[in-house]
Amino acid sequence: MQVRVLAAAVALVAAGCSAGSSTAGGRPSSAPLPKVSVEGASYSGSAPCGWRATTTYRHVIWIWMENRTYAAVLGNGSAAPRLSAYAGKCGLATQSYAITHPSLPNYLAATSGSTGGVTSDCGPAQCPQKRNSLFAQIQRAGKGWRGYAESMPHNCDLSSAGRYAARHNPAVYFTPVRSACKNRDVPMGGARGAFANALAQRTLPAFSFVTPDLCHDGHDCSTSTADTWLGTWLLRITSSPAYHAGNTVVFVTWDEGVGTNQRIATVVIGPTVPRGTRASAHFTHYSLLRTTEELLGLSRLGSAAQARSMRTAFHL
Repeated sequence: MQVRVLAAAVALVAAGCSAGSSTAGGRPSSAPLPKVSVEGASYSGSAPCGWRATTTYRHVIWIWMENRTYAAVLGNGSAAPRLSAYAGKCGLATQSYAITHPSLPNYLAATSGSTGGVTSDCGPAQCPQKRNSLFAQIQRAGKGWRGYAESMPHNCDLSSAGRYAARHNPAVYFTPVRSACKNRDVPMGGARGAFANALAQRTLPAFSFVTPDLCHDGHDCSTSTADTWLGTWLLRITSSPAYHAGNTVVFVTWDEGVGTNQRIATVVIGPTVPRGTRASAHFTHYSLLRTTEELLGLSRLGSAAQARSMRTAFHL
């Protein structure tokens, strides 16, 4: 990305609103978003949210992280200053909860409205999901979806390898979309990879599921390492032509907490999200599914029908 593109992005966002806030514990303060270097340039991203009063969202991005409680991510003395800054300048759900333990049932629940009876981290071959999903809904509606999985060896890889965990890539489990998966579930790549190119060229599909690898999602590495990765990619997203078209919303969440504490961090980043929004309503992964279905004009799957929508709370 050229420096002039980033400069234009800064100007566009700054024109919409002034700098927002960030804090320890997710509370707003006057601290600026940290500068992050992207391909030799830096962009403070001082106002990624609140620069549009209304919009019709056409693109939804989910980024899922691993195994942290709300307090571990956004508690006092946060080890995640970059995400904390976005939480302060955009939207934060302070009472967001995972569905269960371990990881996989949460991924399946969020993308289908049900755990499908899965209670372990079984692989796609051991527990294939021969049922409806958000991916299938999107296809039937004539819209596009993509899975962007970091460190995945090849498209729609059903087997974990190295730092790629198939259990964190839900599209590979749903057999009704297996054919489409072979083309639509792709290695994420880096600064010039598939996801970055879609952002730069404004070719994002209606729904993107981003799966960091086992280090960058925090599963095998520190919260600080995961936060550095998040900060880099949130900067790439919010300074991209795709985001500045004004119709893309980003949800960053965690698959689960730790033990019996399933309260997790969920941050909402979008042009219409008022800066510093803190929503205390009870949300779950089913709420994320319902909200995405509403934004994309889809019907509600399973438990999403009874879940609380996030649209009003975050002005989506």
